[in-house]
Amino acid sequence: MDVTILGYVGLGLMLALAGIGSCYGTTIAGSAAEAALKKDSSKSSGYMILSALPATQGLYGFLCFLLHNGKVAENPMLWFGVGCGVGLVCFFSAIRQGKICAAGIQGLAQGHDVQTNTMIYAALPEFYAILALVATFLV
Repeated sequence: MDVTILGYVGLGLMLALAGIGSCYGTTIAGSAAEAALKKDSSKSSGYMILSALPATQGLYGFLCFLLHNGKVAENPMLWFGVGCGVGLVCFFSAIRQGKICAAGIQGLAQGHDVQTNTMIYAALPEFYAILALVATFLV
């Protein structure tokens, strides 16, 4: 088997896992937003902002994929590892961020002023996805 294939599998996992994580994260927060709309629809813009936050990890995975796609032939095993790493970090980061945002959306619907704090808390798992993105430039 040609090792180059593993490099491309790594890039595929980078893109796919980041995208899947964002899908899960945004639907977790989006489900909370849908329920919150029934309770207090006047805060729909706040719900929407928090629901969209987990989508960024998919963008990070896509950006890494786009920028490093041509480098696989140089060292396929390296890119297999990098791809798996970035994909997994973005996957879990997006899901956990979605749960934080869902809790914030629920708090907003209950009348608490928690949008800013929720965005700060949601930035913490986002930070690790950003570190994974930056790490690909250091390789």
